[in-house]
Amino acid sequence: MKPQLTKQQNECMWHLLNDDKTTEVLFGGGAGGGKSFILCAYAITMCLKYEGIRGLIGRSKLDTLKKTTLNTFFDVCGQWGLVSGEHYTFNGQSNIISFYNGSEIILKDLFLYPSDRNFDSLGSLEITFACVDECNMIVQKGVQVLASRIRYKLDQFNLVPKILMTCNPAKNWVYSDFYRPWKDDNLPNHRKFIQTLVDDNPFVSRHYKDQLNKLDIVSKQRLLFGDWEFDETKDSLIEFNSISHMFNFTEKSSGEMFISCDVARYGADKTVVMLWKDLSVKKIVVLEKSSVVEVAQLVQDLMNEFSVRSSNVVIDSDGVGGGVSDLLKGTKSFVNNARPLMNQNFNNIKSQCFFKLADLINAGELSVNCPDSRIQQLIVDELSVIKRKDIEKDGKMQIIPKDQMKDLIGRSPDFADCLMMRMFYELNPNVGKYFVQ
Repeated sequence: MKPQLTKQQNECMWHLLNDDKTTEVLFGGGAGGGKSFILCAYAITMCLKYEGIRGLIGRSKLDTLKKTTLNTFFDVCGQWGLVSGEHYTFNGQSNIISFYNGSEIILKDLFLYPSDRNFDSLGSLEITFACVDECNMIVQKGVQVLASRIRYKLDQFNLVPKILMTCNPAKNWVYSDFYRPWKDDNLPNHRKFIQTLVDDNPFVSRHYKDQLNKLDIVSKQRLLFGDWEFDETKDSLIEFNSISHMFNFTEKSSGEMFISCDVARYGADKTVVMLWKDLSVKKIVVLEKSSVVEVAQLVQDLMNEFSVRSSNVVIDSDGVGGGVSDLLKGTKSFVNNARPLMNQNFNNIKSQCFFKLADLINAGELSVNCPDSRIQQLIVDELSVIKRKDIEKDGKMQIIPKDQMKDLIGRSPDFADCLMMRMFYELNPNVGKYFVQ
């Protein structure tokens, strides 16, 4: 007989099997909500229903998948009455589960390896469906590339490409792409988010909830209560609520004008320019695939229109940004890896400015005028991943590398960098908790 499913699991299965408009389903929430169970039940259902198809179950690390998700797969098979060696076989060398009707499931490692940052290892795959367990531990690009591989025998069985993902609450791309839009009632039609908690699962051990109650407060928020708005302050520089309040913009009657400019580098396609009045961003301009001359002209036009002194213009001069700075004499060149100012205890000036930015945002002293909700969300996502590196270690203070930020949000944090550079003018040699004599 089929395994028993909770109300939430049945809703998830309906969208996967019957809803032709939905292509991405996130089944997320607290621990013990039956997330891995429904993932395996869906994969088995597909392979039994459609002969000769090919599915994929992925997780960040293959070894963890085989020790966790695969065991859940065997449990579901047992409840379903499927017998190993008769209805399916598992090859531990090839990591493929083969069914009696020719269908199969590939078990796949989806970790972002430095040698395969573009997930070229997925390029030759042709699959009918995909399942990703604990997708919050996988970078967004990995899921996107995997979804693009779903094409095998779709037309033969009149199927829509589907990817099922599961995870516990996390403050990364799963939050911004699924939970937040769902909460705001503007989730795109091709996506579905289904919240699940331990109390929704009558089949979980009666001792499991007691175990979750013994966790630390942040872990309990996430895993017991399924709280996506949890306060993860251990290594995050900026409080999440402070980031949201930053968009309560009020035009200031006085204050100096500044411009900060993050120039697209080496084939990137987005330059961000911010016009400031004191500590308020008055205007944000985004240029797509612009030349050095075009960027310099935009900055010059803003300088002329708003009477911005050249010494109040700071330009990211790593890479091609140096060309913009050369064209605009008297502006400040910002080199990210330069030494921190005033002998403060940072690894470089970029970390120094990000810590200062965090102080001002957390204190409610910085505001942003941004009527475009899409850009607002990009800024929120980027500031949320500004974290302190090696918080437990002594030594110079620093933020996590840009590559790590890219892995968390799936792109370069251009807006955050542009905000950060404005802090160049706020560093004070005599005060501040990071000053070192």
